[in-house]
Amino acid sequence: MSAEQQRLKANAGKKIALEQWGPYLSDRQWGTVREDYSENGDAWNYFPFSHSHSRAYRWGEDGIGGISDFFQNLCFSVALWNGKDPILKERLFGLGNYEGNHGEDVKELYYYLDNLPSHYYMQMLYKYPQQAFPYDELLEKNRSRTKLETEYELLDTGAFKDNKYFDVYITYAKHNKRDIAIKIEVVNRGKTEAPITVIPTLWFYNRWQYGGVDKKPQISRVNDYTVKAKHERLGNYYLYFQKPEVQLFTENETNNEKLFKKPNVTPYVKDAFHDAIIHKKNVDSLKKLDKGTKFAPVYSDKIKPGGSKTYYLRLSESLTDDPFGHHQEHIFEQRKAEADEFYKAILPKNISAELRTVQRQALAGLLWSKQYYHFDIERWLSQPDGISPNQERQTGRNHDWQHLKNQDIIAMPDKWEYPWYAAWDLAFHCIPMAMVDPVFAKHQLVLIMREWYMKPDGQLPAYEWNFSDVNPPVHAWAALQVYHIEKKQTGKGDIPFLKRIFQKLLINFTWWINRKDPNGNNIFEGGFLGLDNIGVFNRSIQLHGKMALEQADGTSWMGMYALNLMDMAIEIAMHDISFEDTATKFFEHFVLIAEALNELGMWDNEDKFFYDMLVTPGAQPLRLKIQSIVGLTPLFAVSVIERNVLRRLDDFTKRITWFENYRLRNNKFWPNEERTGGEKILLSLIPKEKLVALLQRLLNETEFLSTGGIRALSKYHEKHPYTVTIDETEYSIQYDPGDSTSNFFGGNSNWRGPVWMPINYLIIEAIKKFGDFYEEGLTMEYPTGSGKMMTLKEIADELTQRVISLFEKDVEGKRKLHGEYNWFYQQAGNEHLILFYEYFHGDTGSGLGASHQTGWTALVAELLNETAEQHKEVPTVIDNPARPK
Repeated sequence: MSAEQQRLKANAGKKIALEQWGPYLSDRQWGTVREDYSENGDAWNYFPFSHSHSRAYRWGEDGIGGISDFFQNLCFSVALWNGKDPILKERLFGLGNYEGNHGEDVKELYYYLDNLPSHYYMQMLYKYPQQAFPYDELLEKNRSRTKLETEYELLDTGAFKDNKYFDVYITYAKHNKRDIAIKIEVVNRGKTEAPITVIPTLWFYNRWQYGGVDKKPQISRVNDYTVKAKHERLGNYYLYFQKPEVQLFTENETNNEKLFKKPNVTPYVKDAFHDAIIHKKNVDSLKKLDKGTKFAPVYSDKIKPGGSKTYYLRLSESLTDDPFGHHQEHIFEQRKAEADEFYKAILPKNISAELRTVQRQALAGLLWSKQYYHFDIERWLSQPDGISPNQERQTGRNHDWQHLKNQDIIAMPDKWEYPWYAAWDLAFHCIPMAMVDPVFAKHQLVLIMREWYMKPDGQLPAYEWNFSDVNPPVHAWAALQVYHIEKKQTGKGDIPFLKRIFQKLLINFTWWINRKDPNGNNIFEGGFLGLDNIGVFNRSIQLHGKMALEQADGTSWMGMYALNLMDMAIEIAMHDISFEDTATKFFEHFVLIAEALNELGMWDNEDKFFYDMLVTPGAQPLRLKIQSIVGLTPLFAVSVIERNVLRRLDDFTKRITWFENYRLRNNKFWPNEERTGGEKILLSLIPKEKLVALLQRLLNETEFLSTGGIRALSKYHEKHPYTVTIDETEYSIQYDPGDSTSNFFGGNSNWRGPVWMPINYLIIEAIKKFGDFYEEGLTMEYPTGSGKMMTLKEIADELTQRVISLFEKDVEGKRKLHGEYNWFYQQAGNEHLILFYEYFHGDTGSGLGASHQTGWTALVAELLNETAEQHKEVPTVIDNPARPK
């Protein structure tokens, strides 16, 4: 057992299996709903980037490559200055939603290179230009571009011309749980000497401004290389550092005078270091301070071309006279070796070194995206900010979620673009998380269903912008995935986990039944369902008059949900027979939903496809003939039951046999159930002929099948846009292979065309299950029209390879996901750097949306696990080539 596995085993015995220190600091706190106290709910303009340097946050902190304790009392991150910027580089820059031509977007280059689940070893890379950072150029260019143009990115500005930039490697290695070694290595990639100022910063989250602590914490000077941080809850910590040019203290307090023309509570404010280092203002007064709530040693150096400079620090609860010892690199070398040992033990050995790099960086990004999240809706609604009135918020956004009191470490979709959880994103995050830390993955799935998250009526919070929106109910499916991943690793399934989460899922399932099936006919609505741009109009809005939208995907998700709960109940019943009745209950739910989906008008016999239906009392239902992922979701609800399982569940077998005979005798619909040799039973929302029809479309390169996977909207709509007129208003949809070309749905979210990892993962897993049942008995053309016949298992493997091809290098050393920026990633030192985008271009495979969406895009790591047998090359060294040697 590796050192890391031993640490995880020890943590698993704790009530909450969580390390006290980790990468829990957000990449962005400004522009979030939590920090918005405006009357109109305009989070981006109320707390813009320009305020972030000078304004103390209410609900958290942010920084570059930072860490904090799990209550974010004390924070550490790295600030930089190249001698030319108007502000210190304390946090990542990006555009708010109304500033970019495709919505909010981070405009920085940074990469998560390595991490362990215990965070005993972590490394990230930040690339910092040596010329003035092009803040205004990025803003102006993106504002001036239309929706039909691509985003203007940092690599477009010339800021990295002739490699005039620094690589800043930020590495953490723990001596023990509360003793952390820190290394900052700055490498000059340019051809000329360049100045750099490094400002490692330690500060306290400002809880005292609203009475969150009884006594204000304090950082105080001990000597020329030590400060002491004292906090009533955290205790005492010491930051050790090499003797700097100067030590600076200030307070983490808003500069009200600068921002709001109001008096400051202290002359020493949050942005004091900007004035002192850049403008040389108040330097003497800051030098005289020996305490505060924000502290930084300041190092100014000139680095020769190709040269580097390394700075060491240590954050520890222990007081010592020799913090670095004789060999300060030793702890970094030891923890790096332990990281290599850990991944060597858990990752497949028979894939190439190239694919191993993809897998390891995907998991590193997933682990770096664990973030402290703090939001108490009741307090947020009642708490005035002293600047603007808050009466409007009492009936505004999220006002009916006052039970929601979140303060946890959560696996975020992305710590800049989406520094908040989303219910269905989190479910997908837990699958690759289970590869490295199944205990934390299980905790996350249970957490989102705890009483301080789930509404009393059973609704799960969708995401911060609107908790009342509805995400697809994939949590039962994810729980089973996590359960089976851990069972495969350990040889033993965690039945108590399944029982615990099953009870919570029952409540949520009931909410769906009571709230999203208004007619009681097993046809479900749902609205948003994560697929915001897939419809011809916004599915979350109230429709005209008494119109209702009956959703093929809402119905299919619920069929999948019922089947997942049936599978879960069966698995539990093998150990606790009292769950046998519940398995029968969800089987019957599944049958009734399957009947509704297939017989109440959603299936179009001419098109051989499922469509949403617009229903108006007294009129014929209108099928919305949009060929999108909506019509493919019925594929997801599939289960194969082994006959030997049924032999152990007499009552379940008896009930479903009676139910089958009754329905068949009365000419009622029966879901697809076939036997091969009598040992397997297939349960699916769709019969075989509909499965074949859907797969013919899915595998057609002129429709859904792209070079990098399955598109969310058929390319058919590129030449055949769909238009419908409702109450004299015309709505249209067409295939957009890249970012959204419309403001209609807001932001840069776009399900029109691009390839999404979670949808592809669901499709691949479903086809594998069909293939497991049909084996050689069903073959399909792949691609459609090619004449090449394959089994469904072979097709699932081929689809997996298309998705993996987004990340791996081609013969020219290019990756599809890097698109037009491959020139940069083919340069020496950059060739192993990979980004895990939110989604991918529907034609070219280039990365789009959030560039560090390592949450659900980290599913590629699990896909690589599942296809390891396809690769022959076995690397002799298990390493991460993106790291400096």
